[in-house]
Amino acid sequence: MRHARILDCTLRDGAYLVDKAFGENTQRGIIKGLIEAGIDIVELGFLQNEGFGEGKSVFKTPKEAAKYIPKDTTHTEFALMADFSRYDFKNLQDYDPTHRIQNIRLCFFKHERLESLKLIEAIKQKGYKIFIQPVDILGYSDIEILELIEIINKSIPYALSIVDTFGSMYIEDLHRIWALINHNLHQDIQIGFHSHNNLQLSSALSQEFIRMSQNKRNVIIDSTLNGMGRGAGNTCTELIALYMNQKFSYGYKLDRILDSIDIYIDPLKKQCTWGYNIPYYIAGMCSAHTNNITYLLKKNNIASKDLMAILDEIDSQKRKRYDYDLLESTYLKHITQNNIDDHLAFDTLKNHLNCKNILILAPGKSLFTHKQKIYSFMQNTKDLVVISVNFCHQDFKSDFIFLSNIKRYEFWQNDKKFVCIPKILLSNITHDDSENSYILNLNRAIKKGWENLDNSMILLLRILDSFTLKSINIAGFDGYNPFEENYFDQELERNLTLGEIECINTQIVSMLEEYLETRTNDTKINFLTESRFATGVSKLK
Repeated sequence: MRHARILDCTLRDGAYLVDKAFGENTQRGIIKGLIEAGIDIVELGFLQNEGFGEGKSVFKTPKEAAKYIPKDTTHTEFALMADFSRYDFKNLQDYDPTHRIQNIRLCFFKHERLESLKLIEAIKQKGYKIFIQPVDILGYSDIEILELIEIINKSIPYALSIVDTFGSMYIEDLHRIWALINHNLHQDIQIGFHSHNNLQLSSALSQEFIRMSQNKRNVIIDSTLNGMGRGAGNTCTELIALYMNQKFSYGYKLDRILDSIDIYIDPLKKQCTWGYNIPYYIAGMCSAHTNNITYLLKKNNIASKDLMAILDEIDSQKRKRYDYDLLESTYLKHITQNNIDDHLAFDTLKNHLNCKNILILAPGKSLFTHKQKIYSFMQNTKDLVVISVNFCHQDFKSDFIFLSNIKRYEFWQNDKKFVCIPKILLSNITHDDSENSYILNLNRAIKKGWENLDNSMILLLRILDSFTLKSINIAGFDGYNPFEENYFDQELERNLTLGEIECINTQIVSMLEEYLETRTNDTKINFLTESRFATGVSKLK
């Protein structure tokens, strides 16, 4: 007899990546494919007080979700997740067999647990099987887990889940929590497991959970198609189904799971990303909400060690949620902490830049498609100083390299040509003591108000406003195009979604407008190459 079942929560956990709007065709297709694959339970989405609409996996009542369930469901059951703080359970109708949604999963934070657990009996009386989903089980002490179990045992819900919210769990943690729960939980209550892949352990933990529960208790494993989920993602349905087929002789139809991934999940990767990477590894290591990482990754000037340092500066409980104002202030504090006296460097640069024509070379693709035009300008312009931004290249002779991006600096620092060129650095780059480097205080250029406030071109323009210049000429500042390569060098490319690209372009326009409206000097600005930002500059000049 099977002791383990799969609960696929793609339409709920994966929904965070698509603003909870998969679209009706995708919703129906995923559900049908999972049924045909023999998946035991399919979670259809969220029960919430608001945010619902056509094509969204958010519903006010089970009846609204039922329309996506096909007539033939074989043995598959269906579930909905209700967050204690986001759903009024007065809206929960009595179970209706024609709706075929048998399971309600009650999710709550630790501070909500006592009030949340009072709902168990009421939900059971409405005819549902109820799953108890305490957020961040690693945030509970052993005593608190035992107290939770004591309350749960009085009401006998259908299941209690071990939820590794931040992907911080190791095998040893799972063994400890499993032993504690299995030994003390009423035998009629099943145990679920929901993990995230921040430490690349999600699949291994799920396999171990199945193995160690055999002959001890019936269990339920959460998974998603291709691991789709916010941040590092979840246990992959295809991986755990394969394991259960090969090691326990289950009969999940892998071809139907793969079809669902090919048809419905892979196309979504054009608009959103998920899966293990170093930033989400850091989130798991720090037990931090993935939204903290997502926000900080929008900064141009953020290295992995900075992510770790910034999260370490935030209280361990506060980083389990996300406070964007706190993140912004902590980030700014981190990058501006080297509050140097830069007057000597600044005065020296005055001698090099004052009364000069400035040519700024940004690393956009137009730098090479319009190379001859740029060469001609360089040859025919007197009193010219060429400043390249975050790069050096043998085809362009630069008088200075401007760097505010620590990752670009570390990429180039071992290049022989780079070492020889004078550099204008901002003070967030603290470990350059070469004689031909001029380090300026970042506080001269940084301004609040934008997620992408550390864009290097904007920072350089603000720095240059402190000098008396003949003109500013710009090449290679193309703007981001979602449908083609954006840099002249493929190694400089960034992996951005369509939404992220639109956001960056919009914010650069906004920062340019602010720069032009508030600058001290009215130096003429000329774009040598095509740029999506040129029109806005010409209107405001």
